[in-house]
Amino acid sequence: MTHTFATPPTDRFFEDYVVGATYECGSVHLTEAEIIAFASQYDPQAMHVNPALAAAGPFGEIIASGWQTMGVTMRQVVDNYLPFNGLVAPGVDEVRWTRPVRPGDTLSVRVTVTEARRSSSRPDRGLVHSLVETLNQNGDVVMSFKPMNFVRVRDPQAG
Repeated sequence: MTHTFATPPTDRFFEDYVVGATYECGSVHLTEAEIIAFASQYDPQAMHVNPALAAAGPFGEIIASGWQTMGVTMRQVVDNYLPFNGLVAPGVDEVRWTRPVRPGDTLSVRVTVTEARRSSSRPDRGLVHSLVETLNQNGDVVMSFKPMNFVRVRDPQAG
């Protein structure tokens, strides 16, 4: 079941992240030109930048860099899931690119809260674990990862 936050990102705190809740975070359409432009600068492998070589390769056409998929996913997560008053993230686990992203794909992002616990040593924050999944227009998961985010609590004195 998909949930909606009761508070905007500017007023979102640790208490708003309920374990088991899933949030839809928008979508992004990728063109071949965008895929080639990103990869030309950041991941210039032939399968991402050279249409002729990519056509002869295992995917039969240009595919997006996994790092581009991560970047467009993170934009949706930042815009729709994370609080504006967030703190640093101590890490990301289990990044998986499970299917190629092709020109013309529309990627949607969903995030599920998998764990949320208040810090025992830092009363001003909690740690939220999530599962982020990026899906293509067919509903196939093309990428997933498990971030951890420190999030401020509403009232550090409450306990």
